[in-house]
Formats: sequence, structure tokens, C-alpha cells
Amino acid sequence: MTRRLLVALLAVALTFVAVMSSAAAEPGSWRHVPVPAQVRPQAGLNEAVAFGPDRAWAVGTDAVGREAPGFPLMLRWNGTAWQRQGLPGVGWQGELLSIAATSAKAAWAVGRDAAGGARLLRFDGTSWQESRAPRGVVLTKAVAGGGETWLIGSRDGAQVLLRRGGGGWRELPVPPGIVYGLHILAADDVWAAGTGNSGAAVSHWDGKAWQQTIVDGFPRAGVGTVLATSPTEVWAGGTAGFIGGPPGKPIPPLLMRWDGETWSRVAVPTDFGAITSLAPSASGKLGWVSVARSQKWGPPGTYPPLVPGPDFLAWDGQAFTGYDEPAVAGEGDSSVLQLAPVPGTETVWAVGRAAGPESTFAPRILRFG
Repeated sequence: MTRRLLVALLAVALTFVAVMSSAAAEPGSWRHVPVPAQVRPQAGLNEAVAFGPDRAWAVGTDAVGREAPGFPLMLRWNGTAWQRQGLPGVGWQGELLSIAATSAKAAWAVGRDAAGGARLLRFDGTSWQESRAPRGVVLTKAVAGGGETWLIGSRDGAQVLLRRGGGGWRELPVPPGIVYGLHILAADDVWAAGTGNSGAAVSHWDGKAWQQTIVDGFPRAGVGTVLATSPTEVWAGGTAGFIGGPPGKPIPPLLMRWDGETWSRVAVPTDFGAITSLAPSASGKLGWVSVARSQKWGPPGTYPPLVPGPDFLAWDGQAFTGYDEPAVAGEGDSSVLQLAPVPGTETVWAVGRAAGPESTFAPRILRFG
């Protein structure tokens, strides 16, 4: 009798484990994916780009200390696990800030060394190598699309935009204000998100000149990410620039949508935070919105008055569904998560840095689908 009871209990336990394992692998949720064991403590990721189920890169820094600048970090997804990508000839200390690719065999990564110098890496389909950065330009971001590669940076405090062409980098005009993000459809069809002279601004490049629109004129409003899904649908996300409010003075998120004629604000199911990344679905429409430091008002009588809000918003064409990032043992929440969709699929990567033990930080990689 005792043996039968033990067998029954064991069967129930195995069934429970199987059910839980199946739930953990459920494609309808965000899951934590570990970084390679050789990535040292105090690491963080800034951006990622994907080109298929077995090809993705993520960039950042590791071994950062109170007085140590860390080392450039690049990870590669091989379809099964993330591995550290070798960077031959890269011996400087610093950080990789951004990565972009026009194909699985042509990619660029932007970095900054410990002395503040710009660093530029190029992937030729076989390996990553140092490339000469544009003279005098402090690089912050690489963006690719429509067969184009552009760089965002600054020179002597003034913003600079550069386009790859003819084997070199050609400087282009810059719209008024500051550009934080780009979405490139073609050489003569580029959208820029940023701030203008009087609020959040989105600009369009037609190959000859920029046409800028202030999409939200509230003081200190700004957009940092933009996604053009069709000639009559463009999305831009950022912050609404609210000053004051509850303890900590959180700022409401700002999501704007253009229908081909006008820009309008779209309500999102969180009250505070910053929209930091937009990603398309497999069909090319808006699929995901990432919200940093998402918070919302708690029920009446809640103290403190704010509770955590959704970290991700999935758009089905009519409404948003909120998703939380999964809890990771020994770590806290992420501060900023950048999205990287896998083309032709519903899989999306999100990378960033999370709160680590004893006021440190840790790399964070999440996957949906």
C-alpha cells in the first residue's frame, strides 16, 4: 500500500513538472534566456539585431566596476544558445552601444572607448574587424534598413548624420533639434524621431530635404523610436514630458500615430514610463512596444500610490495587451529593454540591463515566441 502511494505521488509530481515545463515554454509569454557563463559580472546589453532563428547579435559591455570602464561585449545566437562572439584585434576598454545590419553577412557596431573615442566595427560575413570611424564624430547609434546604413553622432556638440555609400561615409543634413532614432525604408524614405524646437518631433527625409512635424508640443516631450509600417501608418514613441506628479516625478509615456494626414496620440495601458522601442510583427505592422520603468496608479488606498505596469505591449491592430518581463532569481527588473524582431516570424528578442545584487547591474535577454 505504501509503495503504491509513493508511485502515485511520484506520477503526480512528474505530471506537475511536465505541465510546468510546458507552461515555461509556452510561446505566448516572455521567457528569460541566459547569457554565456564566460560573461563576467557587471555586464549589460544595449541593442540586438536578428536575421533568422539561428542568427542574432547583441552588444554591450562587461566587467564594469566603480573605476573600471569594462570591455566591449558582443554575443551571438546560434539557434540554441547565446555565445560570446570573438572580436579579433579589439583590445580597447569601453562599450558597444549599437548594432545594425543590412543582411546576415553585412553588419556594423558602434562603440566608445574609455577615453571617449568613437569605435566602429564591421562584419564582412566571416568575422568582426575594426573600421575607421568618421573623423571627429562621437558615434552613438547605427541604423540599417532598405539596404542602407546610417550613423547618428555628434561633432563639437552639433548632431551629425552619416550615410554609407561609395565605400565611405557621407555627411547628410540634419533636421532641427535632436534625432534619437531612425527608421530607414530607402535612401529617399527615412523617418527620424527626436525633439524639435517646441516639443516631440518626427521628420521625414525624401532624399533631398527633411520635413519636420511637431507631433506633441508639450514642454520636454520627445520621441526616441519610430516605425513606419506603410505609406499611411507611422508610429513614434517616447515620453510626454510631464513635470511634477507623484513621488519620484514619473513621466507619462507618449505614443503617436500618423494616418497619412495627421498625428494623433494613442492611449496605452500604463500611466507612467518611457516608450523606448517599437518592433513590427511578421506582417510588417506594429507588433510590440517596450516601456521602460512602467508604472500605473494602484487601487484606491494603495501606498505607495503606484504599482508596476506592463513592460511590453502587444498590438493586434485594435488594442494593446500588456505583458510583464519574467522574474529572474537574484536579479531585479530591467531599466531599459530594446526589441529585436526575428524577420518573417513572431519571435522577438529584448535585451538590456537589469538590477543586480548589491546595487550592481546584470545583463538581461528575453524572448517571446
